[in-house]
Amino acid sequence: MASFSSQIQNPIMKYILVTGGVISGIGKGVIASSVGTILKHCGLRVTSIKIDPYINIDAGTFSPYEHGEVFVLDDGGEVDLDLGNYERFLDVTLHRDNNITTGKIYQSVINKERRGDYLGKTVQVVPHITDAIQEWVETVAHRPVDGDHADPEVCIIELGGTIGDIEGMPFVEAFRQFQFRVKRENICVVHVSLVPQPSSTGEHKTKPTQASVRELRGLGLSPDFIVCRSEKPIDQSVKHKISNFCHVSPEQVICLHDASSIYAVPLMLEEQQVSHLLSDRLSLNLNTHRPRNFMKKWRDLSTKHEHLRYSVTIVLVGKYTQLEDSYASVIKALQHAALACNRKLELKCMEAEDLEEEAKANRPVKYYEAWQNVCKANGIIVPGGFGQRGMEGKVAVCKWARTMKKPLLGVCLGLQAAVIEYSRNVLGWADANSQEMSPEGTRHVIVEMPEHNPGQLGGTMRLGKRQTVFKSHDSKLRQLYGNVDYVEERHRHRFEVNPKFVADLEAAGMKFVGHDVDGERMEIMELADHPYYVACQYHPEYLTRPLKPSPPYLGLILASSGKLEQYLSRGCRMSPTDSPESSDEELPMPPHLLVHQTDKPSMSPASRTTPPPTLQEMPTSALNSTPSPAEKGDLEESKQSL
Repeated sequence: MASFSSQIQNPIMKYILVTGGVISGIGKGVIASSVGTILKHCGLRVTSIKIDPYINIDAGTFSPYEHGEVFVLDDGGEVDLDLGNYERFLDVTLHRDNNITTGKIYQSVINKERRGDYLGKTVQVVPHITDAIQEWVETVAHRPVDGDHADPEVCIIELGGTIGDIEGMPFVEAFRQFQFRVKRENICVVHVSLVPQPSSTGEHKTKPTQASVRELRGLGLSPDFIVCRSEKPIDQSVKHKISNFCHVSPEQVICLHDASSIYAVPLMLEEQQVSHLLSDRLSLNLNTHRPRNFMKKWRDLSTKHEHLRYSVTIVLVGKYTQLEDSYASVIKALQHAALACNRKLELKCMEAEDLEEEAKANRPVKYYEAWQNVCKANGIIVPGGFGQRGMEGKVAVCKWARTMKKPLLGVCLGLQAAVIEYSRNVLGWADANSQEMSPEGTRHVIVEMPEHNPGQLGGTMRLGKRQTVFKSHDSKLRQLYGNVDYVEERHRHRFEVNPKFVADLEAAGMKFVGHDVDGERMEIMELADHPYYVACQYHPEYLTRPLKPSPPYLGLILASSGKLEQYLSRGCRMSPTDSPESSDEELPMPPHLLVHQTDKPSMSPASRTTPPPTLQEMPTSALNSTPSPAEKGDLEESKQSL
């Protein structure tokens, strides 16, 4: 990326604080990431910090229904999912300290008090807690995140929750003091507020935003910019009204209505001159001239997303499907891969419990609907999770995908489900199970890791970036990674394949093509006689990027689109095209060679979905394709039941 920032260096750190008003969940994370993306395209080095006011030390012990998925960093930090947005938008590598929680701050202060660092003084919220927050922010803001060991120049700080929450008061007070600590010219406040449009009146209402800004100013922070979130575009009269009542100029009121994709958000911000406004406010000394190709990759990405003609349907078989954010990174990885393959992602989230035999008796409608969606899909993903609930549904869908030659990607628990299914139905070990699901079982093909402490859940898993070494050249996933000898991916698990049974599984046809550096842990599994039956113990979705999709997810989308063999036969290179009007479809470059692609929509007939199977074909029709001897008894019984 070419830099066009001024030759004048910015030795003083600049801070952008993003706060929220009216309601939570209105896109502060995406807006903060988008602002950072704009500044990075201006040639500045950007880092980010997410503040979560809850008392938990980190997000590691949260249920996915609390705050969505737990995002894992290279250093093993279990953090809020917004840090995943920052990494994907800014293409940086953050650290566990980039996620600040009330628990971390209080733990730090209490540890100092126990050591006697406060020399017998009374420890209070002000000044000790607020000082600790400011010191933490200043320290982390200067930590390199780009891999070039250069200090960042701009730090974007997102304060979670909404202004007025009692949990966030110490942080608001800390930043009131912080603006004097770093000087007012080096920090600006961006306040994100909802501007509702009641259906009864049809007009946008500004009173909630006025009240939110008034409360923020009453706490000592005056917003420099107000980002107005709305469902539909806001007209100029509403913008001027907010300007008048909230003590900012009309140019400082930024309007963001719902967009077709998050890739459009940086473009919408820049259309309203955000980079110029920030440059003036923080004295960033940016060149006022914008080159023609400024943010071109984002424009191309947004345009491409809006003009996809063909779709690919993927079924996600999970345990937490009631909240989409539970699988935020998985969904982003699928979207990035689909976009690289010129496909619109049609995602169907299925509760694993609805695929179990018990659901057939208790919830027959959901049971048949779930299996119908599975049978209609072009591909299947079985993501990670914990606990027994829904495990048999995951095992059942793995069996269906294997016997019906349907592309499948298993991640973490998905790999374990595939191993259990293969052990039961190919090796004939009916009692095969996981130690997590059946502690008293007789044949644990999945066992607990020796370093796991069952009495302490937080931070005791195998976490962070680890190296996986390929053991075979005959591997689809190795080709997708660019035929490298090893890969480094992030992990988050407590259980793994039992090494005692690996030889039997491989003799039966299940190949573990990737191991850890010691050769003891099974990291990647593939079936050779299958279009794409791949599973990995690590979580490849944590390292996906909009223009650099995760290879396992890319393989799933390619296989589901009927393009994987063509892609691999060309050395993981896209087909040549002579002009945008060419009917030949482009295929994505491998991640290690990825460059900007054109926006030409794909026209391949292979992308068209086949007619869906009838209800009578589900799920027992899957078993009709050369079942193993151990499966034949179940086959006849299932046919009769349907």
